[in-house]
Formats: sequence, structure tokens, C-alpha cells
Amino acid sequence: MTSTLKPTLGTLHLWGIAVGLVISGEYFGWSYGWGVAGTLGFLITTALIATMYTCFIFSFTELTTAIPHAGGPFAYSRRAFGETGGLIAGMATLIEFVYAPPAIAMAIGAYLNVQYPDLNPKTAAVGAYLVFMTLNILGVKLAAMFELVVTILAVLELLVFMGVVSPGFSMVNFVSHGWAGSDHFGMPALSGIFAAIPFAIWFFLAIEGAAMAAEEAKDPKRTIPKAYIGGILTLVVLAIGVMLLAGGAGDWRKLSDINDPLPQAMKMIVGEHSNWMHMLVWIGLFGLIASFHGIILGYSRQFFALARAGYLPPSLAKLSRFQTPHRAIIAGGVIGILAIYSDGLINLQGMTLTAAMITMAVFGAIVMYVMSMLSLFKLRRTAPDLVRSFRAPGYPVVPAIALVLAVVCLIAMLWFNPVIGALFVAIMAAGYVYFRATKAQRDNAPQDSMLVGE
Repeated sequence: MTSTLKPTLGTLHLWGIAVGLVISGEYFGWSYGWGVAGTLGFLITTALIATMYTCFIFSFTELTTAIPHAGGPFAYSRRAFGETGGLIAGMATLIEFVYAPPAIAMAIGAYLNVQYPDLNPKTAAVGAYLVFMTLNILGVKLAAMFELVVTILAVLELLVFMGVVSPGFSMVNFVSHGWAGSDHFGMPALSGIFAAIPFAIWFFLAIEGAAMAAEEAKDPKRTIPKAYIGGILTLVVLAIGVMLLAGGAGDWRKLSDINDPLPQAMKMIVGEHSNWMHMLVWIGLFGLIASFHGIILGYSRQFFALARAGYLPPSLAKLSRFQTPHRAIIAGGVIGILAIYSDGLINLQGMTLTAAMITMAVFGAIVMYVMSMLSLFKLRRTAPDLVRSFRAPGYPVVPAIALVLAVVCLIAMLWFNPVIGALFVAIMAAGYVYFRATKAQRDNAPQDSMLVGE
């Protein structure tokens, strides 16, 4: 059975994947940052993270177009730093993309439970896994087209939210009590700004996952830069707009510790019986679905690439008759469903399972960002002849900004989340043990010119 993915995706499909992977982060999760840092403190955090992601994507695009590989960061780091480098980036990416979907599935389940109180949220979450795993197995073009449609609907819904709420916006509301954790001199505590980092990252987490569809992109050297740059600009505008307008709708403190800040913000302006309100509540589900569906596509390609290179059992690299990595799709789904049913059995740092899964996914993302930027610098030196149809603008300053901010984020995450940080390290260590025990498996894997040189 073949292990080569078929290129079928155009620029618009890739933009839909890039934005769709992230769009749920505009609907929920980020407002917890207000409770930690306040609106003004979190605005600083978000500005720093938006800067990091913008610099990162402009730099990451150089790697994606030069090495259009389903492994994404795994492929870049392996090419730059050898097998161990590939393992670190590949495992970190896998953790990011496997642990984010259970958090989103639980949000989908909780959302449906509000509409249908007799529906068990965990049952709904598992149902979401089964539906969207099946859709991904049926073909990447079908999956990407669905992703594009729900992403466009989710973006339009955020624009509707901003349009409806903007007449009632008050800057006084936004800045009132704007610094959480102030010291006795009234100065904002830096600790709140740094502690809010995971929630600001949630605004943009997983945009890099479109790189894992690079082998399935038509003319990747042309389509990927357009999709990535359009995607990050779309997300920065939406993140800043949604956060400012929600914060200025009323008492933002009522929105800081809930999973549905946008409907509640709109309720402050139009009342809970408005037709606008009902439309937001229902169509808002598309934001969750877009990210959930897109991240399943992302994790399956990472499983596939690692298995094809011998880092995971080779059976995970088998393709279905629809030319999709069905076993990889199922493997990630099994892990996610087990995580859902562990809710209530595991308590990490007093967090809910959803918050813990988000934090774990962010750890994986940050390590992957660091490895990707280090790979960019290394490959500029060791592979100067690599065909680069897109070159990082402002090199070396722009990728250096992304690298430095990512390292700062990693240090802050470890400081504020020591238990989950230790669990992340334990999972990475387990991956390394498997890696050391399976050298023969890698030696027997098919050679890949993009990983070992031209």
C-alpha cells in the first residue's frame, strides 16, 4: 500500500486550514487571561504573542516552502539537527496536536449540553471525534473543503459579533480594573502578564499545522506563503478586535472565567432575547468545529510522517483507499477519547481537564517554535543551496524576535505550570526511550531526500 500523499489543495484550502485550526481560540479560552492579568495586562501579553506569531509565521514559511513535508517541524529539525533534533520537534508537535482536540471536544460537548441539557457532554465530545475522524478518513480534499466552509462561517460570525457590539463599546469599561494583580503602589504586576501567556497563545495556537498539509498542496512554493500570510493577518485582526470589543461591552470581570465570553458580551449590549444573540450562540459552534476538524487533519499527518520515518510503528503510515492516513487518524482519536473519559479522575494544579489539555498543548507548541527557528538559522548556514522560493523578511532579526519571545514564553510556562511542565518532560522522555530502542526501525524506513539532503 502506498505511503505517498496526493497533492490536491489550493491556496484557499490552505488558508481555510491555517485559520480554521486556530479559529476556536477566538471564541473561548482566551478570556481566562483577563482573570490573570486584567484587560490591560492581557492586552500587553496578547501584543507580545501576536508579535511572536507574526515573526514566526513569516520565518516558518521559508521552511515550509523549502521542505514541503507532511512532518512539518519534524522534517525541518531532522534536516537541520539530525535524528535527535527531529525527535524533539516531532514529539513536541505531536503533543500539541493530540492534546488540543480533547479540550475543543469538551467545549463542543459543553456547548451542546447548554442547548440540550439531557445530552451528556462527554458523549457529545466522543460523538464529535467519531464524526470528524470519519470525515478526515474519506479524503483530504473533502475534509479541506468542509474546513474552508466552516472557517468562512466562523470568521463571518466574528465580524457580525464585532459589528453588533461596537455601538455599545466603551473604553471606560475596557480600562476599568484593567490591571489584575497590582502591587500596593498601583503598578501592574509583571507576574500576571507572564502568567497569562497560555491564554494569549490560545488565540493563535496551531496555525503552523497547515505545514502538515504541504505534501498535499498544489504548487506549495506559491500557495503556502499566500495562505500563511493571509492566515496570520486574519487572525491578528480578529483576535484584537474580539478582545477589545468584548472587554468594552460592560463589566469584563463577568466574562473572565467562562467558556462563552462572546455570547455573554453580546447579551450586555442587545439582551438575551435578541435574534443576533441566538445567531451567535448557534453559529459560534462552527468556530469550535473548524479547529477540531482541522487539528485532526494536523495530528494525523504528524503521526503519519513520524511513522513513515521509523520514529513510530510503521503501520501508522499506511494509507486508506481514499489516500488518507486512516490509522494515524484513529490513533490520535483513541488518545483524545481516553483523555475525555479521564476528566474528573485526574487533577493537575487544580485545573479542569480542559485547561490542563490547553496548557499541555501550549508546551508542545512552544518547544516546536523554538526548534523551528533554530532549524531556520542552522539551515541557512549548512544548506545554503536549498531552494527557497520564500525567504524570511528581515532575516536574521525577524526570526530572532520569534525565537527570543518563544524562549521567554517557555520559561514563563515552566515557572507557572511546574506540574504540567514535568508531565510534558516525562512524555518527551518516554518518546526518547522508544527512539533509542528502535534504531533498526528507522534504518529500514524509506529514505527521504528532503530530510537527508538534496
